[in-house]
Amino acid sequence: MRIVIIGAGMAGLTCAQAICKAGHAVTLFDKGRGAGGRISTRRISVNEETLAFDHGAQYFTARGASFREQVAHWHIRGVVAPWPVAGADAWVGTPGMNAPVAHMAAQQEVHFSSHVMGLASEGRKWRIMLQDGCAHGPYDAAILALPAEQAAAFLGAHDLQMAAHAVAARSRPCWTAMIAFSDRLPIETDILRSAGPIAWAARNSSKPGRDTPETWVVQAGSDWSLRHLEKDAEDVAERLAAWLTNQTWGVSLPDRKCLAAHRWRYAMTRPSSCGALWNRDLRLGACGDWLLGPRIELAWQSGAALAAKILA
Repeated sequence: MRIVIIGAGMAGLTCAQAICKAGHAVTLFDKGRGAGGRISTRRISVNEETLAFDHGAQYFTARGASFREQVAHWHIRGVVAPWPVAGADAWVGTPGMNAPVAHMAAQQEVHFSSHVMGLASEGRKWRIMLQDGCAHGPYDAAILALPAEQAAAFLGAHDLQMAAHAVAARSRPCWTAMIAFSDRLPIETDILRSAGPIAWAARNSSKPGRDTPETWVVQAGSDWSLRHLEKDAEDVAERLAAWLTNQTWGVSLPDRKCLAAHRWRYAMTRPSSCGALWNRDLRLGACGDWLLGPRIELAWQSGAALAAKILA
């Protein structure tokens, strides 16, 4: 079979990996410039220096036997490392959080910077339409590895029951600030949790494999992010940076080298028990953390579960 997957995050690439192992041909399309989805790494150039920030998921855990085996595989290849400061079972990608998905994407046919705008069925075949007007196909099956809100827009034209699952899985937003300083901030701990409007702040440069100056990622809580969802990014960045510097209790601060913000409209998903969706007659499926819960391991499990349904 020739299968198309829209979305090259953890779920989509995991599904592709299992399907390819069974001998089928998979093509992935993703609107981003590189693999990652919500486990992306942002790189910002400042005065000929490249600064890196894990501005999405900060770490992941491995609790199930199958995912622990996958993480061990990544660890041997140097694309993940433990980060004990976040917990005894915390792992991060190295040198950036997107390293595991970049490793998987390198083994697949992935078209980045390819924004899929349409999905059309032709009998039991599928074609996709890109934003630039190009069409690709035909494919024997189509898979949506997208946030629920984006998947719903495609599913509604083909399977109302699957679309209803996606509509019900509303995500919560998250504003994230990325801040770099010329020297170490006078904050003893590398992690700050649940303080005021902040859900999480971390010294990004403290993670293993990072060869960068003092960098911080500050993520607002979902309620604060929702109230400020349509605010200007520069204003949000300044607010979150002010909160971080207030944690130094008036001590003189090093110069700020960089400040930016990213709005994740679809950040935290609700727990679900669906696992993965597959319409055998249409050969249409969906996978993602919104079908299980807001953890990287659950996105991986969803992709693996959909691959099992297809191969069955």
